[in-house]
Amino acid sequence: MENEAESGTWVITLYIDSGQDETNHYNGYSFTFNNNGTLSADDGNMTINGSWSVTDSSNSSDDSSSDDDIDFNILFSSPADFAELTDDWDVVQHSSTRIELIDVSGGNGGTDNLVFERN
Repeated sequence: MENEAESGTWVITLYIDSGQDETNHYNGYSFTFNNNGTLSADDGNMTINGSWSVTDSSNSSDDSSSDDDIDFNILFSSPADFAELTDDWDVVQHSSTRIELIDVSGGNGGTDNLVFERN
């Protein structure tokens, strides 16, 4: 999965935050997942830096009780719209052109969905 993410640039085609479509907050940004764990979002005028990783976590309650729980971890400290993406997302499906992620909040039980597609 890491090799897929590290190949090329990606755009967010869907971001649902507890039922609210907030995809437009990321319009125009291309995301690059670098092999050193850094992550950048660039719209041509501004670059926002963060980090990312893929980990195996069998104790998640976000999906089935499978022991094959792969987390796609994203960390942005600012600005606020990007900090919202910070989470240990569960992978719903992934391919060389699409990464679909989900997170069920422990606090309010809301479900967040995030989809990256190759740019």
